[in-house]
Amino acid sequence: MPRFTPRIRRSAALVVALVAGGALAPAAHAGSGTAATSAPVTKGLYQSAYSERNHALWTTSAVGRPPVTTSALTRLNPDTLAVEATYTPPVTDTATGAVEAVYGIAVDDEHNTVWVTNTRNNSVAVYSQRDGRHLATLPNVAHAREIVVDERHDTVWASGFGDGSLVAFDSRTYQEKKRVTVDGAGPTGLAVNERTGTVYAADLTNDQLIEVTRRSTTPRLIPTGDGPISVALSANGRTAYTADNTAGAVDVIDLGKGLVTKSVPTGAGPLSVATDTRSGKVVAVNRTDATATVVDPRKGTVVKTVPTGTNPNHVEIAHGTAFVVDKSASSPTGEDTLTRFRVK
Repeated sequence: MPRFTPRIRRSAALVVALVAGGALAPAAHAGSGTAATSAPVTKGLYQSAYSERNHALWTTSAVGRPPVTTSALTRLNPDTLAVEATYTPPVTDTATGAVEAVYGIAVDDEHNTVWVTNTRNNSVAVYSQRDGRHLATLPNVAHAREIVVDERHDTVWASGFGDGSLVAFDSRTYQEKKRVTVDGAGPTGLAVNERTGTVYAADLTNDQLIEVTRRSTTPRLIPTGDGPISVALSANGRTAYTADNTAGAVDVIDLGKGLVTKSVPTGAGPLSVATDTRSGKVVAVNRTDATATVVDPRKGTVVKTVPTGTNPNHVEIAHGTAFVVDKSASSPTGEDTLTRFRVK
């Protein structure tokens, strides 16, 4: 199987598990001179991930508190925002109808799979991109929050918010291959440098980044701003960007020096951050303000602000286009929506 071009991947969202539902009725709206397109998807949307191999946008969703009986892995056409397929996670309790609800998500194009976190089940799971088939459930990730794929090193990392752990799995065999725990930490968002294999986790509890290199089990701790919940990397992997939920800002962090070099206010409650590797711009979604802010990290300035649906939860960027999922329940039948706009 050919190896696809490695990319630095990213993710983010709230500490509580939210998310999912879908139909298409795109609507264009404008803000700050920037046109955006939105469409309803499903109830309980949580995160999304783009597949280069299949030119597909995958979303996760889950509704309600345990027992969660409504959850879905949904495949959309990124050009039209139309739902192409919906897959239901396996049932875990036949008496209540509870399913293995899905929340965090990342794609592995090399092995044509989708990896998700089953936050309420303290596990992660693997699905086929080809037909949505459930391939495996991997236990022992406490309050599994987010997940990121390192295709170059056949590794998938998950953050265990419940016990301060970062857990690595082999993307070929699905076996656990590494576990690093930082006592008292609350790891949430993840990013990986596929060139070096180094993974970074936003530690929401202690206002820091947790850095774990491929060869080491001893983490390096890098200070950040107040309330880092999501992290992304620059294209060269030398700079990290954190969405600081409490501070209402994106921090620019020099990873070599281990220092915050800039802090750019974006709005209230930034929850997710992603890098546009084409332009070098960074996008953060502000949950409280219902906006997405495009930041020039080199200048430390805001380029533009784009309105989204209420309670934006996550941003994914592919080919210069940002995809923002929200928890607005704003469609006529109560679905959450997906907003798409050009970064540059």
